[in-house]
Amino acid sequence: MKISRLQYLVTSPSHAKLAAERGLDWIQLRLKDTPYEDWKKAALVTQAICRDYNATFILNDNPHLAQEIGANGVHLGKQDMPPAEARALLGPGFIIGGTANTFADIEHLAAAGVDYIGLGPFRFTTTKQNLSPVLGLMGYEDLLAQCRATTINIPLIGIGGITLNDVGPLLDLGLHGVAVASAITKAYPIARAINDFISSVSASTEHRVS
Repeated sequence: MKISRLQYLVTSPSHAKLAAERGLDWIQLRLKDTPYEDWKKAALVTQAICRDYNATFILNDNPHLAQEIGANGVHLGKQDMPPAEARALLGPGFIIGGTANTFADIEHLAAAGVDYIGLGPFRFTTTKQNLSPVLGLMGYEDLLAQCRATTINIPLIGIGGITLNDVGPLLDLGLHGVAVASAITKAYPIARAINDFISSVSASTEHRVS
């Protein structure tokens, strides 16, 4: 199962289309406090875009809707359905991601059999309510060291206020990838920001391999 090194969190299908057109291959639709029918409508449109461009489509928070429409997977926050319960509902073919802030969180998610972990926040962000303690580079470094010591090797995705300049340092630490929202969505022009993030992740990945 391929877990992308660049994940884009969107709140509208239009942003998903801009990203998919430019080769960004992992889109997570993140909607909060949205009526079910509106959520489903936006999910179906975003899913169709992702299928057209062969991008992975992840639905935030809602395993039942992910199952209903056949999304590629679901991302679960700490207050959402437990990952083990979601796996029982969705089966082995769905991608399941979870949110972590501490090593105890990572251990719990690893035991629950998630496919990747969104680890953060890296810095303060207004995108998420009830923000967990900020990790920063030193926090990531410490958590990665604990994972190596206990042979936990689930892909860890840095998230939370990440900007273009953060990509290289974060991937150099050993994170599998990064998830981005505002740094792309609030950029102008968005298309340039998407291209810049794709290029930066690609360059950092090639540097690690070489």
